[in-house]
Amino acid sequence: MIYRLPLATALLLGATAANAAECEGSFVKQGNPVTGLQFTATTLVAEMSSASGVGQLRGIVLGKGYDILASEPEAGSMLIEQPATGKARSFPITVSITPEGAAGRVRMEAKLRPTMNIPEAAARTEMCGILNQLRGGKAGLALAKQGDAAQPARTAPPLRMSVLAFSSQMAGEARKNSEAMVARQQGKAFTLFGPVAMVGKAGRTYRVDFKLIENALTSIVPGSGYRLEVSCILAEGQSTYAMGLKPDKHVELTGTFDEYDMARSTIYLRDCRPKA
Repeated sequence: MIYRLPLATALLLGATAANAAECEGSFVKQGNPVTGLQFTATTLVAEMSSASGVGQLRGIVLGKGYDILASEPEAGSMLIEQPATGKARSFPITVSITPEGAAGRVRMEAKLRPTMNIPEAAARTEMCGILNQLRGGKAGLALAKQGDAAQPARTAPPLRMSVLAFSSQMAGEARKNSEAMVARQQGKAFTLFGPVAMVGKAGRTYRVDFKLIENALTSIVPGSGYRLEVSCILAEGQSTYAMGLKPDKHVELTGTFDEYDMARSTIYLRDCRPKA
């Protein structure tokens, strides 16, 4: 028996295959690991506006765990990042969508930090895997609507580090661009350890301020001159724990990045809990 695909389905499969071939054929690698690699991929999606493309990409990249630092649907531009992990640094990826008649030309460019290295085949698979999910027409508009309503999937385990290392890292990011730092870290979980500076009330719960202690080794680390204060707002139900804390007691708390107060040069984490 011969099975025949409906004409609309056949056309969609043909367009999808064509998009995949175009993206992989357009892929370009430039630079080197010492100064920084750069990967570029492009594709053309029929009947897709800039706003539809950005909306679709929002849903796609959030589902894959990327951070969205900036998004302008009508301008057809996005700035996303591959999040940092305990073993790898983050790096920026820019997306631009340019109208070509009724179609949208999508260009994705990833710029790796110096000394970072990703195999070309892996970069091509990842970037084209994202771009090949874009659709035009009514299907694209439906996906864009879903993407606009998508929320970040925070499934990664908390990143554990000393409060001094956390303070230095956040201060370095804030010094470059405080808004990008907040967009990058908002809603992420951290486990911080270090000495207590003070404990105070914070609404219905308590606040633990960390003490940042320098020593001969930390003072020679590049960028060590930049620090931000760190305050952990305890989750409700932690009053007994809070009342037992004293200055200089070493604690380990897990909380969620909540706010950067530029006037106070302080980062606040919320829903903090001690190590079980």
